[in-house]
Amino acid sequence: EVQLVESGGGSVQAGGSLTLSCAASPNINSKYCMAWFRQSPGREREGVAMIAPSGKTDYEDSVKGRFTISQDNAKNLLYLQMSGLKPEDTATYLCVTRASLWCPPYLDPRVFTIWGQGTQVTVSS
Repeated sequence: EVQLVESGGGSVQAGGSLTLSCAASPNINSKYCMAWFRQSPGREREGVAMIAPSGKTDYEDSVKGRFTISQDNAKNLLYLQMSGLKPEDTATYLCVTRASLWCPPYLDPRVFTIWGQGTQVTVSS
């Protein structure tokens, strides 16, 4: 079974940048649809970005132009580059996959079956 481990979270000032990483084991060689979700207390899980095995990406509206999802096949890593961070981006960020080539038409948490433990991002104003 695929396991996902996130890293790279931390505390930054508004306007700052962070890059999150997600390591998958065993090596999935970018075969699967991958995504990042986030969750903060009192709010539902929110899809942030998704990448298909083809490389096609999709983003939640509030992060478009600020966040970039990418993969490094050689290192078997999924990334989320975040810039222009805002206090409302504060959340636990979770790496997810559905162990399938197919990506859903939108970031629906119900179709992603494998979740990492998450990494905390805190943005102060």
